[in-house]
Amino acid sequence: MAGKFWQASDRNAFPARVVAASVAAMMAGTPACAWAASPGFSPSGYLGTVEPDVLWKVLIGGIIVCAFLASVVIWIHQALRRAKRAQLRRNAFISSALNNLSQGLMLTDAANRVVFYNHRFLEIYGMSRADIPPGCTGRELLELRRQRGLLPTSVEDYARQAREPEGCLTELPGGRTVRAKIFRLPNGGSIGIHEDCTVQRKLEDELASTKQFLESVLNHVPVCVAAKTVEDGRYVFANRAFEEFSRIPRERIVGNLARDLFSAETAANIEAADRAATLAPGTSHRSELVIQRGRKQRILDSNRVVVCNDSGKPQFLISVFDDATERRSLGLELENTKKFLELIVDNIPVSLIVESVNDGRYLLANRSAEIILNRKREEATGLTAADIFNPREARLIIARDEAAIKKRSLMTEEHPISTKDGLRLFLTRRVTVLGDSGEPQYLIKTYEDVTDRRQTESRMAHMAYHDGLTDLPNRAAFLQALSQMIEACRDSDEEFAVLNVDLKALKDVNDVFGHAVGDKLLIEVARRVHAVARGGVVARLSGDEFGLIIDGKQPEAGRALAEQLAAAIAVEFQIDGKSIRTALTTGISVFPHNGSDPASLLANAGAALFRAKAKARGSITFYEPEMDQQIRDRRVLHQELSVAIKNGELSLYFQPQASSGRTVDSSEIIGFEALARWQHPVRGFVPPSDFIPLAEESGLIVEMGEWILREACREAASWPKPLQVAVNLSPAQFVHGDLVALVHSILLETGLSPGRLELEITEGVLIEDFDRGVSLLRRLKALGVRVSMDDFGSGYSSLSYLQAFPFDKIKIDRAFVMNLGRNPQSAAIIRAVIGLGHGMNMSIVAEGVETPEQLGFLAEQGCDSVQGYLLGKPLPIDKYDGVVGRAHDDLVATARKTG
Repeated sequence: MAGKFWQASDRNAFPARVVAASVAAMMAGTPACAWAASPGFSPSGYLGTVEPDVLWKVLIGGIIVCAFLASVVIWIHQALRRAKRAQLRRNAFISSALNNLSQGLMLTDAANRVVFYNHRFLEIYGMSRADIPPGCTGRELLELRRQRGLLPTSVEDYARQAREPEGCLTELPGGRTVRAKIFRLPNGGSIGIHEDCTVQRKLEDELASTKQFLESVLNHVPVCVAAKTVEDGRYVFANRAFEEFSRIPRERIVGNLARDLFSAETAANIEAADRAATLAPGTSHRSELVIQRGRKQRILDSNRVVVCNDSGKPQFLISVFDDATERRSLGLELENTKKFLELIVDNIPVSLIVESVNDGRYLLANRSAEIILNRKREEATGLTAADIFNPREARLIIARDEAAIKKRSLMTEEHPISTKDGLRLFLTRRVTVLGDSGEPQYLIKTYEDVTDRRQTESRMAHMAYHDGLTDLPNRAAFLQALSQMIEACRDSDEEFAVLNVDLKALKDVNDVFGHAVGDKLLIEVARRVHAVARGGVVARLSGDEFGLIIDGKQPEAGRALAEQLAAAIAVEFQIDGKSIRTALTTGISVFPHNGSDPASLLANAGAALFRAKAKARGSITFYEPEMDQQIRDRRVLHQELSVAIKNGELSLYFQPQASSGRTVDSSEIIGFEALARWQHPVRGFVPPSDFIPLAEESGLIVEMGEWILREACREAASWPKPLQVAVNLSPAQFVHGDLVALVHSILLETGLSPGRLELEITEGVLIEDFDRGVSLLRRLKALGVRVSMDDFGSGYSSLSYLQAFPFDKIKIDRAFVMNLGRNPQSAAIIRAVIGLGHGMNMSIVAEGVETPEQLGFLAEQGCDSVQGYLLGKPLPIDKYDGVVGRAHDDLVATARKTG
């Protein structure tokens, strides 16, 4: 517009100049007489006495002056228009430049009125120019942002922070972050710079996280890592392993030279290795150096890496080293070890034979192989199977050997072999050893006499499905029978009832008369229940609960059986001269009305039993759907258990484990088992039998198990005496998360020596996923911790588990120990387990030891260690301060008396 206006002024000015110039020329060139001679002109009459030529001259001069003034005005007007148009062009250029900045700008004048904001400002805050009214002040604009959720803080706080050098960070919806800074202008106004730093903040967070991650990784690397500058040789980093090896805090290491930290000789060796690394070709340099640590010299296997900057100049020197002192000594012991291993091979209780694949000749046979070969091993060397065995046996052996060579992997089979002791069952393993070219070279065969083991497994198979005390089927067998019953009745109109029977006051009998009398009571109750059931399915489901299955018309048949059971148990028991009265409480569920699978039927019978107990001990109750309230109660208990873990309501008790002596005084305490206890703020003490199964079912056992492991290790690390501490691991912990990494981190965190930690597992770890379970156990053992099998004999307890993984310890279930003196089978089983464990180089611990007779028997049979109330109850560790070395030994006797 300014340009158009400027061009119009030029066009109008040109004609005006022409007219003015013409008039001036005519005035100047025309004589005065010509004007006077014009017809009709009478100047004298019009002007009076003024001379006409003077008047004309004045008139002409006025016209010239007016034309000049008009020209000056027009020129000034045109100059102003040109200046205004130039100013508009400059404003448009500045506005365009500001609107294309990557930062948002907002300017206010001295009255705090908003005079300018660029496009980026509106884009950052998601606003339009229509949202900002004319004459809006800076404060009003901030209030508008706050109303729209674009200003999480107050206007005053925002203005104060924005005037600081760092500016004000604002979190906008959508995760964006804006940094605003306000600067004062000389004219009294202000300028606000708004920059979207979302990407920058994200990169900063990622950088900090990456740095923390890398430092954490380096701190957990088991080898020593240190970094120093090449320029001055000062340390800039040292990981935890370096700190522990040098026994110097990292705060002191960083920033110092080697000569500031180590002896002169050691520092000289380090500096020489550093120089060799910087001068060596390439970026990596391996070397061995000798350093002095305390009074001993250590040999380090070192690898130094030179890190260069962008210009290729060496900047940092990274040292990674490991203590190779033991490795050197191991090399020196290698020859002795080889001889030692040859001695072991010659004396292992398994028959070992090595033969050549090419000609089938025996190259090696140990002493035990003489049983298989029926001759001296020296006589068998160089012979073939055809030379040693009869033709029929030789053909069979050669065929199996060829099959193993063709398979090129482990081949295992069991078969009977005639020996001088008669027909024995042997487990034969064949392994093919390949040569450098990948072709079979040797065949290694081992023969293990498993006759006694299979007989023991047969007995244990019975134990897996029968209760060790009453010899009744256990829960597993009961559920199996229940499944078979369901299959038989599924497509028919037949019904049957499941009875869940609870024995009244068993705990009182144990507390008053002792567990021995309580066990005898259970045996007598089992006999009466079995007699009333007339050979039907009867099982012991838990400590004081029995299960029965009764067919026939329901609910009449179930109620009739429950009443007969109640009448039979109501008759007084005479045990060890003591008269004991008890009663049965019964819960009943009916197939198919109360469930179509074993778990549902048994669970609903349990719910009915729970209602029967709440109603009156000794009553009989059938399941009803509203009894699901019990399930809801369990859920409440589950929620409370979750809160208890977070609020620290759980605590650890410790029960001593002692070496087996014939008396309590001669049994020295060698460690403790850590056991969880729950003190509920409202319910009071919650028995482990209530909350541990609930934790297993709900998955809380993983979180609880981690807490128990950490607390047990932390406590054990504080004991002056280096006693063992045993911690139970749940099968769920093997499934969820990295258990090996957890154990490793807890050991590092607490400082407990791995050899003092014993992890107790049940066979459930191996039942779920055998290969994965064995792999995890091997990784755990590689950390240096001990691994034991808990409750051996209470479940399936397959001996293949012991064969697949070398457990450090086998823990005999308390049920067998408690039956000593009453049940000859228990004594035989304990002897077998002790012999089996010792034969496989595993120690044995027996739990549930409560009488001196049990302790004496176990000591006589060579049981390595014992655990039970006779040695001490589970108590807070301060009750055993004398044992762990924190007080006088009189506390030990006090703790044992409480047991």
